[in-house]
Amino acid sequence: MKLLCLQENLTRGLSIVGRAVPSRTTMPILGNVLLATDHGQLKLAATNLELSIVHWMGARVETEGALSVPARNFIDLVNSLPPDQVVLEMDEATLSMALSCGTVKATFRGLSADEFPGVPEAEAGNGVAVEVDDLRLGLGQVTFAASTDESHPVLTGVQAEFEGETLTLAAADGFRLSVRHIPLIHPVAQAFNVIIPARALSELLRILGGQEEPVEISTIGTHNQILFRLQDTLLNSKLVDGAFPDYRRIIPSANTTRIVLGRAEWLQACKRAAIFARDVSNIVKLQVEPGEVVVSAVSTESGEGSTRLSASVEGEPLEIAFNVRFLIDVLSALDTPQVALELNSPTKPGVIKAVGDEAAFTHVVMPMHLGR
Repeated sequence: MKLLCLQENLTRGLSIVGRAVPSRTTMPILGNVLLATDHGQLKLAATNLELSIVHWMGARVETEGALSVPARNFIDLVNSLPPDQVVLEMDEATLSMALSCGTVKATFRGLSADEFPGVPEAEAGNGVAVEVDDLRLGLGQVTFAASTDESHPVLTGVQAEFEGETLTLAAADGFRLSVRHIPLIHPVAQAFNVIIPARALSELLRILGGQEEPVEISTIGTHNQILFRLQDTLLNSKLVDGAFPDYRRIIPSANTTRIVLGRAEWLQACKRAAIFARDVSNIVKLQVEPGEVVVSAVSTESGEGSTRLSASVEGEPLEIAFNVRFLIDVLSALDTPQVALELNSPTKPGVIKAVGDEAAFTHVVMPMHLGR
């Protein structure tokens, strides 16, 4: 193999696939990134056997070939190169890759491409398509609510329900729930649902940054793997086994108090309260009165702080406490000027909705005990 490519393109490609390289592994081949010529392009691939990412980039291919090289060293060196043309040349006899860029020369000892795990690739046109902006918005509003506790694997994933013309994403960690409905470009022939690891979706969200074309979603092997096909990237992930909780039962069907207030103002008030709340288990108190909400936190060690916010309040005044980190997470994920908070009592879940987008997004957060 011998090819020429631009350093900035190679850096970008490696930044996409590099996140699938495990930080620790007992299998040396998984610590490598695969470089292979493919129909006049350079194909990059990495996997940890749970998550696989393949990316194609432009290159001038002189001779065909494939080799896997140590990912960490290769990526670090490429990132340090000047913005110039990079020449890659493989020596099949020694399984090594020579790199040159300007005055920089390096050689990497690799492993045969035949040892690299195969990455499933669904055929184009066999999946469900979704607009990239809709998917980006949905992932940003849901993935943060998934659990990081590996003792409950199901909650570390995001439930994806494909039904009719809608994809519904739901994530919960036992203290909060986020649900987003996303329109599909074409309806699915048969409804189904899968649980996708939140980490895989976080990586997908990161890759979607420069994407413009619709994303095609396919399941492989009787729904035990899922594949996202982007413009020049494929992301494949194993699915989470198990049954996701019936989250619809968690969402309150009515409320006695509804508050509408500015999202940015509430977010800033929460960030200020968090300064004091971090000493008291992140507890922040909301005092709801006619026409206003007072956001406050009190710490016996460092002091106290409060912010008075103008709000439209319908229903009974009340006092309720939440984990301020949860409020900051959801308010940061939304982009509407106003949000609504629906409450029933200090001990029952609160519901946060984006005003003007209530039908598409719902966030449920459990209250905290005020200690009185």
